[in-house]
Amino acid sequence: MPDSWAGRALDAQPAETIDPTAGTRRHRLAVLLADMVPGARTVRVSQHQPSQTWPSPYTRAYDEQGNLIPLNLAQRVTARWVIRAYPEADWDEAHDLDLTTGTLRPAVEARPARGGGR
Repeated sequence: MPDSWAGRALDAQPAETIDPTAGTRRHRLAVLLADMVPGARTVRVSQHQPSQTWPSPYTRAYDEQGNLIPLNLAQRVTARWVIRAYPEADWDEAHDLDLTTGTLRPAVEARPARGGGR
């Protein structure tokens, strides 16, 4: 056994220390998703598929104008990749992944403001 392990438990380290390349991996994920879904600008990921009452990873893709892009099964399972790449996100809500920058933000922020003061 290596000396660093002998007689002591490994200390927990902050995420930044464990994996300083997380940002790079997230950007690579965005590049791969953009390659998998040609024409997509944004991928919306959630844990709740609209037709089901139980949690189920769900993916939708949108082009630059905000039009929905139909996805095949292989493209829809990418929701799991995004959820694993961003474990700190609150997945009770849908999130949008910008495929040009790799930025993840709550989908609520992407919706246009509607009248009524709410």
